[in-house]
Amino acid sequence: MIDTERLVLRGWTDDDRAPFHAMCTDPAVMAFIGPLQSRAESDAGIDRQQGLLAAHGHCFWAVERRDDRRFLGFCGLKPGAAGTPIEGEVEIGWRLAAAHWGKGYAQEAARASLAWGWSYLDVPGIAAIVAAENARSWGLMQRIGMRRAVDADFDHPTAIPALRRHRTYRIARP
Repeated sequence: MIDTERLVLRGWTDDDRAPFHAMCTDPAVMAFIGPLQSRAESDAGIDRQQGLLAAHGHCFWAVERRDDRRFLGFCGLKPGAAGTPIEGEVEIGWRLAAAHWGKGYAQEAARASLAWGWSYLDVPGIAAIVAAENARSWGLMQRIGMRRAVDADFDHPTAIPALRRHRTYRIARP
């Protein structure tokens, strides 16, 4: 578990399944990710994160607000996706329900995830990938100190055609 001033980043529970599925069926949340997901698909996403946590000790953790324990979304670290320029690296990523955008939660969770990574992982850097059109997300990458690796921009092999072009960002260990 990672505690911040306002948030708790933690492993996933069955109680997270319904609010996560609601996020995965919100067109605003999924606009730069891909098609809306069925309950089976969103549940499989949680199951993947639980498996990563068991195998590696980290994942895209569930994020909840400290004061009311409300599920906000996810943020964390996982192995970089196969078939991308960050394969073999540690990837940072996040997704929050639209009602929680613009409140600094994603930045707070991302900074906490980076701090955790520097403390517990022996890696030279952490990377991220993002659909080129997703300015909110790559703007956050820049705000947390990541720099675009233009030479590593790519067409994501599993993205829908409209979202295929992706940017790559990296941050070196401080």
